[in-house]
Amino acid sequence: MPDERVVVIGGGVGGLVSAALLAARGCDVTLVEAAAGPGGKLRAIMVGGQPIDAGPTVFTMRDVFEEIFATCGSTLAEHLTLRPATILARHAWAGPDPESRLDLFADPAESEAAIGAFAGAAEARGYRAFRAEAKRLFDALDAPFLRDTKTDPLRLGWRMGARGFADYCTLRPYSSMWRALGGYFSDPRLRQLFGRYATYCGSSPLDAPATLMLIAHVEASGVWLVDGGMHRLAQALETLGRRAGVRFRYATRVREIIVERGRAAGVVLASGERIEAAAVVCNADPAAIGAGAFGAAASRATSPVSQRRRSLSAMVWTAHARTSGFPLLRHSIFFSDDYRAEFAALSARRLADAPSVYICAQDRDASGVQADTAHTDVERVQIIVNAPATGDGTGFTTAEIETCRRHMLDRVSQAGLSLDLLPDTVLTTPSDFAALFPSTGGALYGPASHGWAASFRRQGSRTRIPGLYCAGGSTHPGAGVPMAALSGRLAVACLLRDRASTWRSIPAAMPGGISTRPATTAPMA
Repeated sequence: MPDERVVVIGGGVGGLVSAALLAARGCDVTLVEAAAGPGGKLRAIMVGGQPIDAGPTVFTMRDVFEEIFATCGSTLAEHLTLRPATILARHAWAGPDPESRLDLFADPAESEAAIGAFAGAAEARGYRAFRAEAKRLFDALDAPFLRDTKTDPLRLGWRMGARGFADYCTLRPYSSMWRALGGYFSDPRLRQLFGRYATYCGSSPLDAPATLMLIAHVEASGVWLVDGGMHRLAQALETLGRRAGVRFRYATRVREIIVERGRAAGVVLASGERIEAAAVVCNADPAAIGAGAFGAAASRATSPVSQRRRSLSAMVWTAHARTSGFPLLRHSIFFSDDYRAEFAALSARRLADAPSVYICAQDRDASGVQADTAHTDVERVQIIVNAPATGDGTGFTTAEIETCRRHMLDRVSQAGLSLDLLPDTVLTTPSDFAALFPSTGGALYGPASHGWAASFRRQGSRTRIPGLYCAGGSTHPGAGVPMAALSGRLAVACLLRDRASTWRSIPAAMPGGISTRPATTAPMA
């Protein structure tokens, strides 16, 4: 039926989840994606004939995806092979000796023991208290904020209820993450390590609220390694959608979101083709809508994001490499000597002189064992250095890029890693990300989570135009693969609730708290 047609713009995680869930509920869904395949930021790049993850590398909150696949009549295990990581990550500071390294483990007792051996008994006790606080924050916000529609501080308190009042009063939004961490750790290296979780949403730990310490609990609750790479998750979600009846149109750009009689009515493609629909879910950055990337009529639906509010971008090397010396794990982080100087440079829209470096060694398991399927000393790596989101400007010069590359190699060398990148290396800069994701300047996480109100200012599922919804890591509840999946689920919940009175009968509930029963007052998006 015409009033059940939905167009989803964008094949990132939020769009893929939205499309699959809508189709599973009987909607006629077409997903339109400008790239040649699914994934959005969750993508792989072909280097030397092999795919290498060029986007997110950490899989957490498995239960979110289990629920999505179950809703669509399938299981996650049918599509993906996941292996629990026993070691979450290896962290290193300058110095090639093992005393300059610290591993965090899936078992918190092992992490506590490792921290004690690394920095002393007092720091181990600090870690125990920090871990309890991160869990408290996550438990307090999981249901009423992360898995529910966008809200404001007063409504959040109402959702948390009388039992959650004590937690509501101690969510720590007014203290910076950096300052709060100083209450748990006197060793600056540990403060740096746990402050790094702010960069998971493209933010500085010096400016992000202490509430974001909950990210540490998410990772400590379980990290899984995806056989074949993280981009396989995007492929699995696409398969889920196809089985439910979603039509995928790749290498197809949307020129305009149609607005008729004050509501979204479909899209116009770059070719001029018009696809009419009762609703549109946009998985692009909401800033692109507000900037007019989808036409003047739709631009009032959201607000553009100023350059000063943008989250971080990155310099990303996707490569085959020969490595020796430092014992890499799947996830290894090499910290700068001065975090304040690093983030001061990024805030000033410059590349840091001594950046922290993240390396994902895709062919290694969590224990550092390298797959030997190719019988070679070369392995696949993704290397990330934080960068400012200035990709819509003049871009970095060749000299600046080469200096950044040298600083990256110097940083890992100081920790004992010899890293020889092969000539077929692919570098993605903020300018490249800006081209891939228009109107963002290359920001990879939407607006930065700086200040107490940042989470409440993020775009919600509903927009100012009825029938137009947003999903993706730049929308509520935030950045990251599981958050993008939750945003897709929330967009579907809002859409179905809004249309329940006019569409044909749709099953009343979906796992995860999504109900399609008409509400007296629709929840704030």
